[in-house]
Amino acid sequence: MTARIVSIGTALPETRVTQSALRDLFAAQPGFDRKAQRLVGAAFDAAAIDTRHVVLPQLAGAADDSLAVRDGDTLLMPPTGARNDEYRRTAPGLFAEASRAAIEGSGYDTGAVTHVVTVSCTGVFAPGPDYHLVRDLGLMPTVERYHLGFIGCAAAIPALRLAARIVGDDPAAIVLVACTELCSLHWQTSSHPDQIVAASVFADGAGAAIVASGDPSRGGLDLDGFATHVTDEGEKDMAWTVGDSGFEMTLTPEVPRIIGREISAIAADVLGDTASVDAWAVHPGGRSILDRVESALGLDAAALAPSREVLRAHGNMSSATLLFILRDLLADAARVEGDRVAALAFGPGLTVEAADLTVRRATT
Repeated sequence: MTARIVSIGTALPETRVTQSALRDLFAAQPGFDRKAQRLVGAAFDAAAIDTRHVVLPQLAGAADDSLAVRDGDTLLMPPTGARNDEYRRTAPGLFAEASRAAIEGSGYDTGAVTHVVTVSCTGVFAPGPDYHLVRDLGLMPTVERYHLGFIGCAAAIPALRLAARIVGDDPAAIVLVACTELCSLHWQTSSHPDQIVAASVFADGAGAAIVASGDPSRGGLDLDGFATHVTDEGEKDMAWTVGDSGFEMTLTPEVPRIIGREISAIAADVLGDTASVDAWAVHPGGRSILDRVESALGLDAAALAPSREVLRAHGNMSSATLLFILRDLLADAARVEGDRVAALAFGPGLTVEAADLTVRRATT
């Protein structure tokens, strides 16, 4: 039995801030010399991002009682514990909002959900997001729960793969997959190029999907196959570690270069004939990553438009981002029955995750 994404829901924090405002704020930090200021300007302006949503209203200049991250124009560096406390306070609401939207769009009742798979790499606590979804949504107390943590931007695909395996084993299963990332909690004020690049792209958001067995009366995206590939290099170029002042992201300029060099062979290996792909859902780790994928795969400019639009409007929301792209593809009337969709995402390792999907339109 083929597993199918039958609905996708998304959620965003209320605070939206422009890329130019964040650029000016970061460039004004004490101790940033002219070289660092130029790097901030170049990184933020080249990101192809207009706006981002964050759980910290202070980043948009608002006064509130959330985590203290700003004193005037000076960004503060709260300890990791305080940042994680803010994650614990704000993440469950976004998990629940996106999940409610996915359940409502699926046509199933909350009582029908049999499994929950949660994903996040920007905070930890127990009982975790999986438990909170059962409680906050009123799911059955017997729901099986799984959590995938610290996999990074690529994690939505392994979560969907797990959901597909569950449905393949039990066609009666209804699986809720929910990804929430609060990357803004871990922005660093360091003038190190890696931290500036990370601050220029990452944002907050949540996405959720209902995965069930294929039903002709329900449209969606069939999950036809998955593959994963670890590159020969890049282990130190994309990394995510816990520091004393938040989680520290390493994202070097080598990442898009490695992807550009290897993605063609990897895509052919995991997706087969890429010429038969009708639509692409590529995780926008950054504009340069999309540029390298487009060039290496010989795609036309329109192929990655859905990925570029999500990046422009929301930034890189880590694992949740791919679900925003798939949501838009599913809602696109130009996508017809049988269209093949290829999904690609990139995580620490450097790891490439891929999924092969087929558009299904509901029969009436």
